[in-house]
This record gives sequence, structure tokens and C-alpha cells, in this order.
Amino acid sequence: MADSQIDAIGLQCPMPIARISADIKKLESGQTVEVKADDPAFEEDVRAFCRVSGNNLEQIEEIDGIYTAIIKKC
Repeated sequence: MADSQIDAIGLQCPMPIARISADIKKLESGQTVEVKADDPAFEEDVRAFCRVSGNNLEQIEEIDGIYTAIIKKC
């Protein structure tokens, strides 16, 4: 289970990433955040966020238009 959860369903770019950015600052290195979003651009956005921020995208999946991502803070 993730250390933190974000429900970004119904939010459009850039709000899911803004929520992740704010939340991940509160975590310690090695902790994880689980994010659920339905923005079609979310997968590309979260991959870019992790690449730029240096955090690890541990998992991403899409089921019925809902993306679930697990990000580990580095």
C-alpha cells in the first residue's frame, strides 16, 4: 500500500501533476504515492514529471479510462 493517495479524477492538466508535486514534497525518500486520474494526458505528464523531478514511476496502468500510477520519492 502506498504511503499517500491522490484522487485526481476529474482534474485536467496541469492539476494532477500539481497535486503530485505538492504531495511528494511531504514524503520521505523511499515513500510512495498512488495517484488515480482520468485525464487522457496523464500518462505522458506523469512520466515527464518523474523524469524531470528524479522520482521513480514504479507502475502505471489504465483500466476503463482510469490511470493508476505509483511514484516513489527519491
